[in-house]
Amino acid sequence: MSTVLNPVAVLWRVMRVWFEGLQALARLIGVVLGAVTGPGSFRTRLTTKLLAPATQLHVMAVLRAFKPNLSLSTRLVKAYDNTGTAVVTRRRDVLEVLTRDADFEVVYEPRMRELTDGDNFFLGMQPGWDYERDVSAMRLAARRTDAADVVLPRAAALAERLVSASGGDLDLPPALTLQVPWDITATYFGTPGPDAATMQGWTTRLFWYLFGDLGADADLKVGAMADAAALRDYLDTTIASRKAAASDDDDLLGRCLALQRANVPGMSDLGIRNNLLGLLIGAIPTISKASCLALDELFRRPDAMAGAQAAARADDDATLAAHIWEALRFNPHNPVIYRRATRDTTVAESTMRTLRIAKGQLVFAANFSAMFDRLEVPEPQAFRTDRPWDTYIHWGLGMHRCFGDAINRVVIPAILKPLLSQRGLRAVGALDTGGTPFPQHFKVAFDPT
Repeated sequence: MSTVLNPVAVLWRVMRVWFEGLQALARLIGVVLGAVTGPGSFRTRLTTKLLAPATQLHVMAVLRAFKPNLSLSTRLVKAYDNTGTAVVTRRRDVLEVLTRDADFEVVYEPRMRELTDGDNFFLGMQPGWDYERDVSAMRLAARRTDAADVVLPRAAALAERLVSASGGDLDLPPALTLQVPWDITATYFGTPGPDAATMQGWTTRLFWYLFGDLGADADLKVGAMADAAALRDYLDTTIASRKAAASDDDDLLGRCLALQRANVPGMSDLGIRNNLLGLLIGAIPTISKASCLALDELFRRPDAMAGAQAAARADDDATLAAHIWEALRFNPHNPVIYRRATRDTTVAESTMRTLRIAKGQLVFAANFSAMFDRLEVPEPQAFRTDRPWDTYIHWGLGMHRCFGDAINRVVIPAILKPLLSQRGLRAVGALDTGGTPFPQHFKVAFDPT
């Protein structure tokens, strides 16, 4: 009987995918019609609506149903060399792109070299000796157990102090979600920068330039080059100072210097500086943005917010984290991950959705879409806190998964926990990015005890 029911179940899921695609198409038509009137130009209104996560989900639902893998000759990305664009939306195909490292390469190397003024950083490397040398060395310095044993206790305590001292009014990015990851870079990395605001500004603009500047903005490049030079100078000076003082501080920089004294490959002064530069760029803006987006999504879902707050007040950290990761599934900080084809190849071989990809095409692996693929994810439109961790593709996958994923996984719930524990928690206005890819202001209030 099961052999009969299984094809029926699969067919039913496929029909649901088609039906949801038609529903999403109707909603997209409504989005376009809704942009006809209002303040500003039609193009501006439409762009704003299309960038909303809910609208992006509609677009992806239509593609998953009717054109799950799409090839375009258009070069949508100007910042990195490519011969066109491909979009992959089904979960199985997204995972295929992200794990076939020899066929789909990361593209960041040219801008990595600009930021370091010469060398690459392992996030921009393909498999090989340089990658293995640098990642292995940094794994010796940044131990997996540090996330829970070193980083989490301090981050939790600091978040608690900042929320308690706020008096019930917080502008989250400057007052909380940027402060905690900056403190991590100051105390755990050993690189506080000249001050918190300067380090936060450097890393945010450099992350934007490296990963978010798909249109190759000339003005952004000018600012990024100045910030990169300042960050390099700061790190060079800090490394030299720590070596001169013969410091034995047990932070990331101190451990790197200890590995240097042990002649570990990749731990020259320049190697340490470049690795720290890359890690700093990824740490502060990512944690802040993900924290704000998860909370913003919870505000949109009163039942989910109630569950998250109950978990926070009961010190049920696992349930609290499950609410946060599920919220981030609906409002991800990176809806697509892009790779470039190293040769002519195919995705989804031997299926009806097989896609031929030409060498040089940039492939948008739509991880946002993949987390809503009904053929792989049960009840994708439901907010569920019982999903296995591998449902989520928040930090990438494979050899280029975010180096700090273990830290992100413990710190983001720790940042939000004291806030979610408060009574009368409410948003005061909308999340404001200030024309950037990152939250600049997100004001909330609660009833102080």
